Amino acid sequence: MSQTRKQRAARCFAALRAAIPDPRTELHYHSPFQLLVAVVLSAQSTDKAVNLCSAGLFAAAPTPKAMWELGEEGIRAHIRSLGLFNAKARHVHALSGALLQRFDGQVPNSREALESLLGVGRKTANVVLNTLFGEPTIAVDTHIFRVANRLGIAPGKTPLAVEKGLLEVVPADVRKDAHHLLILHGRYTCTARKPRCADCALFSCCAWPDKTLWQRSPS
Repeated sequence: MSQTRKQRAARCFAALRAAIPDPRTELHYHSPFQLLVAVVLSAQSTDKAVNLCSAGLFAAAPTPKAMWELGEEGIRAHIRSLGLFNAKARHVHALSGALLQRFDGQVPNSREALESLLGVGRKTANVVLNTLFGEPTIAVDTHIFRVANRLGIAPGKTPLAVEKGLLEVVPADVRKDAHHLLILHGRYTCTARKPRCADCALFSCCAWPDKTLWQRSPS
């Protein structure tokens, strides 16, 4: 591993912590079960879109038992505005039943158990493990994939490669918050189109060759 990459990561995360003092998910939830459902619904959808749907869904079915009884069609009625709503309704209904049957209605705290639930893959499990249980996991979505590659701290061609690269260089004192720091930076500053390089707190430690130096605001 490049020492330069590790040093760059330390600088980047120090700047991120200063810029984002309270990193947390933007999904709305009131229980571990609701977070799990919200993360499943967030696949290929924005958190804002999920929150608009989940408010009504969670009012109608706040628990695994209520969600199971609501049924797949009832779930579908609340989430029709989301992409892949048919598959998501099926997954949410199935995982609700599995939680009741196998986990006493509780969200499990192991990767193996989480990934045994329909609709829960590595990325979703990482979000749940980090947000609910404080595990130092990083769920590499499109935002984190982009940010890690642009910054040069964890270049990779696949989400798993980027995840492994990040776990090698993230300073120990920010591992718990690294996921949300990176995703919020990618969502609001290091955007896919028209990144806000002129306002970026990480400009000086960013390795992206296309960063818009000419747009840099005078200090």
